This record gives sequence, C-alpha cells and structure tokens, in this order.
Amino acid sequence: MTVNADLAMVNLDSSDPAAHAAFYSRALGWEVTHSQAEYAMISKDGTSIGFGLVPGYAPPAWPDGTGGKRYHLDLYVDDVALAEKDLVSAGATRPEFQPGGERWTVLLDPIGQPFCLCPRPQG
Repeated sequence: MTVNADLAMVNLDSSDPAAHAAFYSRALGWEVTHSQAEYAMISKDGTSIGFGLVPGYAPPAWPDGTGGKRYHLDLYVDDVALAEKDLVSAGATRPEFQPGGERWTVLLDPIGQPFCLCPRPQG
C-alpha cells in the first residue's frame, strides 16, 4: 500500500510558545495567527509552524554529540551577516561552535534551540 500524505504543519516543543512564535515571525516574515501561553502559531501561504508549551522543556546542548538532536530549521537569507545581526538583536545568540565554516551560520533562538542561516541560492 502506498500512502501519499501532505504535510499539514510542523509543531515544535517550546518553553514559551508566544515568544517563540514572535521570534520566528520576525525571522521569516510570517504572520502570528494564534498566540496564547500554551500554544502559538505562525503562517504564510497555507503553511504553518506551531509552538506548543512543554512544561520543563530544556533545549538541546550545542554542540552535543551524545544527545539526540530534536530538530533544527535552516533559513535561506540574502545576507547571512545582516540576518545574524538582526536576529541577535531579536534575542538569538551565536554559539562559539560553528561547523559550517563559510557555508552557514548556527544561531540559537531565544529558548536555546539551534537554527541555521544559509545563503540563498543564486540563479
């Protein structure tokens, strides 16, 4: 049997869903479509990312070769340095360990979850 499913949305665990959604709304330019203490969501063009409260949530250590990675988002940007500056001013931090060299930059969002800034492909 073959199942063809369509992705409805991505839901991410969070210690602060409203703040988490506000951060990624700014990072992606998506609209905050729901925001409560227990759950928040951002959406654009029929795609959504939800942020659900998980009591006791702890982000993964970065880097941590022994722990299981939960997820990370890769974001295409036109100017990695400019995007980094903007997102750091919005609450992200830049960890010392940067495995991507010139190819991408790892940042930690305001709750400590890693994400990557990647140069937008040209052409």
